[in-house]
Amino acid sequence: MPQTACSGTMFTTPSGFSPHLACEGPGPGPGACLSDGPPITSASLDTLIQNLVRTYLLHVSILITAVFPFILCRYFCLLCYKAIRKFGPKILQLLTEWTETFPSDFRDEKMVGHLKDIIHRIAPCDEAYWKTLNQVLQKLSQRLSLMSQGEESIVKVSLNASSDKLVAFKTKPPPIQKDILSICNDPYTLAQQLTHVELEHLSRIGPEEFVQAFVQKDPLDGTQPCFSDQKKKTSNLEAYVRWFNRLCYLVATEICMPAKKKQRAQVIEFFIDVARECFNIGNFNSLMAIISGMNMSPVSRLKKTWSKAKTAKFFILEHQMDPTGNFYNYRTALRGAAHRSQTANSNRERIVIPFFSLLIKDIYFLNEGCANRLPNGHVNFEKFVELARQVGEFMTWKQVECPFEEDRAILHYLHTAPIFSEDGLYLASYESESPENQVEKDRWKALR
Repeated sequence: MPQTACSGTMFTTPSGFSPHLACEGPGPGPGACLSDGPPITSASLDTLIQNLVRTYLLHVSILITAVFPFILCRYFCLLCYKAIRKFGPKILQLLTEWTETFPSDFRDEKMVGHLKDIIHRIAPCDEAYWKTLNQVLQKLSQRLSLMSQGEESIVKVSLNASSDKLVAFKTKPPPIQKDILSICNDPYTLAQQLTHVELEHLSRIGPEEFVQAFVQKDPLDGTQPCFSDQKKKTSNLEAYVRWFNRLCYLVATEICMPAKKKQRAQVIEFFIDVARECFNIGNFNSLMAIISGMNMSPVSRLKKTWSKAKTAKFFILEHQMDPTGNFYNYRTALRGAAHRSQTANSNRERIVIPFFSLLIKDIYFLNEGCANRLPNGHVNFEKFVELARQVGEFMTWKQVECPFEEDRAILHYLHTAPIFSEDGLYLASYESESPENQVEKDRWKALR
């Protein structure tokens, strides 16, 4: 079924996930170094920041910049001149990576002010720093500009009369002027264009959106949140969820609209083949959207139509995406696609588009099941290592350039073709195949 932003009541806890990810213990003191001795599961925030400056640990950087950006900025501003000269190259490396990975952190005026303060402290230490830091600011400005343009395009698409609007008919649905088969009758071509749409959405989602969507304000941070607009922080993520829902309803609409049973069966077989091609490509999100659309009640109740369609391949695909065992079959297939991507020689083989709502679910439970802070006040470092692993894997997948040629006519249809609301789908379904029981008859009467 179509997906919505997840909440704690929508999912079961993922298998293999331990709510006791980090063991509580005394942890290292404020001056300890993370690179010395055995791996640790927690540390004070001061210790993590000090080691971030000294060693530039990837997981620490994701932890600090994603969850405690304002605190980190204040920390740098308080560094003495001697410390800045000693750790200047590391700080410079961190600022470069920070602005590249989490540019949205610097939409806030306070964060920009702190960044400029840091630059004024570091730049005089070495003439070469000036050039590097100027490049950092220029690239940051360009990224923020691109992000704003992307959000404006999302708003325009959302306001388009037919893009996300669910068309509801209270009378018999009028005959459609166009259908998907008149635009594209080749399953592989449609799967390629769906992959274009998926990768375009993925390219806009920043790693901070996953963190900011769920991370609560740190109780030991006395500052005000450095972001005032929660919607703006996760707009790309939410737009991707809306696309999934639209594709579900588009599939259901295309199946329910034809007046003749043979035509409806033909559309079903076509989408089964498209779903199979999506699976072969590694586009699991479109695959799941197609399966969800075909399993919507207005579609699944068309028994006479389904009896005319060849559905053996559909049941195989359903088995691959079966939620049993916390989507065990899907996760196995995803690991296979990820392995293929790591050893690939072409962009075609590198494509991995995960079932996005399940990825969000995993990150949600990781965040909800483990606190940011342990009872002793230390930061739960092990939690953020796992968070960094999951988000980092996604970041690798989203950077793949789509190897398929764009077909603007198909892409335009996918984004703008009218789709029915749930009531509209039921009405079209009842018009195609009459209600079979009293519940369906009552619903049909109410809709008419």
